[in-house]
Amino acid sequence: MRLLLVEDDNHVAAALSAVLARHGFDVTHARSGEEALQALVPEGDGFGVVLLDLGLPDQDGYEVCGKIRKRTSTPVIMVTARSDVRSRIHGLNLGADDYVVKPYDTGELLARIHAVSRRTSHEDTSSGIETELRLGPVHIELPTRRVSVDGAVIQLTRKEFDLLALLAQRPGVVFRREQIISEVWRTSWEGTGRTLEVHVASLRAKLRMPALIETVRGVGYRLVAPAG
Repeated sequence: MRLLLVEDDNHVAAALSAVLARHGFDVTHARSGEEALQALVPEGDGFGVVLLDLGLPDQDGYEVCGKIRKRTSTPVIMVTARSDVRSRIHGLNLGADDYVVKPYDTGELLARIHAVSRRTSHEDTSSGIETELRLGPVHIELPTRRVSVDGAVIQLTRKEFDLLALLAQRPGVVFRREQIISEVWRTSWEGTGRTLEVHVASLRAKLRMPALIETVRGVGYRLVAPAG
């Protein structure tokens, strides 16, 4: 898999590139936001994943993430020192697919890269007859991956859409955390649990319907169909 590593620290980039190369990745190193955007212009779809460090010298990392998403659908994993949920949600809203918080374990990073790539490779697979779901004001179009509330289109990331579509297919049914992680992230890795929480929080905020997704403590989540 080709991977675009966006990291301004050459020492960190060299060490990480060596680790990634040992695990079969073909790494292209960009030292700034501008270099990253230039690398994505001619062959953006050639990269399997973009690993984006938010601490860049020339541009705000969040801004770069938004620009990348406008140019390509290549999955983006943010690398950040910010551990607060609000910062992570902001990145996900801009189109990032996942995040890792510094200092991170190399095994965790590799697991997230593989999980994102697996998810992307399966996202176009059709698994049901229904092509759209209506839940009160919420309209979900599965083939086009389009979501609207009262006619207004809501921009969701891949995993946000997949999470919503999964829950919406069986309103009122409780989905176990392990089941959601397996079906949406296609992994059984326990570290994905925190990512799930962030995506649920982001969905609630974007849809402006905090009661739509109910947390069932100790079990998982379910979608509560709104009236109307």
